[in-house]
Amino acid sequence: MTAADTDIERRWELIRSKGPYGLLAVGTLLSAATAELTPGPAERITVAVLVAAGFVLQLWWGRASRTRPGPTTAGAVYYALRWALGFALTWLNPFFAFYAVTGYFDSDELIPGRRLRWVGPFACSIAVSGSQAGGMPFHEPVQWAVFAGLLVVNNVILTVVGHLTSQQEERSRARAETIAELERTNTALHQALEENAALHAQLLVQAREAGVADERRRLAAEIHDTIAQGLTGIIAQLQVVANAADLPTARAHLDRASALARHSLGEARRSVHNLAPMALENDGLPQALKGTVAEWAERTGIRADFTVTGTAEHLHDELSATLLRIAQEALSNASRHARATRVGVTLSFLGDEVILDIRDDGKGFDPLALPERSHAGGFGLAGMRARAERIAGCLTVESEPGRGTALSARVPLVRHE
Repeated sequence: MTAADTDIERRWELIRSKGPYGLLAVGTLLSAATAELTPGPAERITVAVLVAAGFVLQLWWGRASRTRPGPTTAGAVYYALRWALGFALTWLNPFFAFYAVTGYFDSDELIPGRRLRWVGPFACSIAVSGSQAGGMPFHEPVQWAVFAGLLVVNNVILTVVGHLTSQQEERSRARAETIAELERTNTALHQALEENAALHAQLLVQAREAGVADERRRLAAEIHDTIAQGLTGIIAQLQVVANAADLPTARAHLDRASALARHSLGEARRSVHNLAPMALENDGLPQALKGTVAEWAERTGIRADFTVTGTAEHLHDELSATLLRIAQEALSNASRHARATRVGVTLSFLGDEVILDIRDDGKGFDPLALPERSHAGGFGLAGMRARAERIAGCLTVESEPGRGTALSARVPLVRHE
């Protein structure tokens, strides 16, 4: 219930409790001012007694109603006694109809049973219509006719007003229910917003954790592609030095090992700072791949050819770094596992995508029977595939035992900004 509804209800309660006193006082004052309408002393004494009875009745009900709220039998008795007093007073002086009008206001609050509540207002309309017709008793037939017409008119008015009041009460109830429903909805919405805020905070934490995990994987791959491969090359050069028969050969391999160490150190520093590979520092992807293939061929002694097809584009840094890392890993696998004698690397620009193909004539393998990556091993195919998928690309591998391996990485072409 709103504050306005509460205020209206409080005013109605004041009218129902104090109204009978005021209307009885008004009728008494008007009766005293028109004493000639009350013919004899006995009638005047009767008026005084009935007025006093009315005040006493009202005082009694003012206390009794506190313990008997709502329509009750006691309320109906009080209503009937008050109507009887009002009718008798109006019979003695028509101005007491003001007191009889009281029954219009509180019949719903006093008379139990919805079907009987119309009886009270109808009974009150008899006294009011009699007063309007000139006062009772009637001495002329025309007064009876006027009384009958006024009785009909008063009850029609009562019916219309009652209907409008009922509709207003129904609208008030509907409005109160709507407000209550809105309050419940607002409460539920507030709870949902709080839950969403908590969920949002949880998602932020999960996204942060996922970002940290992804960054760890990226750094691990970077370290594997740079430091691990460089150290592998250094070890290979040092093994050659250990078995070299002459000093010039040993010195040449030591120089290569030193160059690999410096290169790996530079790559490590750039990986820590999340920069592009050293080979891409001054060159585009085609030049970087050409240099990487040539350096790998010189270091391993395996024939390696590099080809570019299509119109070369200046690719986005992340795209170039990813394809270069995939090529480095594929070449490392070819030298460590494939026992290849020839490797071909092709970079193809096909309008809206870039394709990197690496083929070798090595011993091949069964792609469906690959062992899981060990802690001592490299990132291998899983790492290359993860790199390609990170930039919305894909990696396919074709290989058979004894028939070599073909690896193809397809990524969307994104130009350098």
